[in-house]
Amino acid sequence: MAGLTTHVLDTTHGRPAAGVALRLLRDGEILVETVTNADGRCDAPLLTAEAMRPGVYRLEFEVGAYFRAAGAALPDPAFLETVTIDFGVADIAAHYHVPLLVSPFGYSTYRGS
Repeated sequence: MAGLTTHVLDTTHGRPAAGVALRLLRDGEILVETVTNADGRCDAPLLTAEAMRPGVYRLEFEVGAYFRAAGAALPDPAFLETVTIDFGVADIAAHYHVPLLVSPFGYSTYRGS
């Protein structure tokens, strides 16, 4: 299954991060704007196999708004407002899964399966 997917985990509360607004861009052009569902995932792949192209992509996650809505006491300005992940796609026949594990003060990502 080729294509691009993501999911967001709220490490502060130990649960999927539902309601995180995110964007997928390539060459500065917004390809997808969506919001995570109750499982912290998107309802559909961000890119299908047919839409994948080699190149550098960017995911932008609006985590500041998510944590405010979850009732987190954030400083002003928040330490993390938007988490940006730039990543490369070389093999368009492969599946790329880019998860985000996030708290108000840190995050990690990796290439998942």
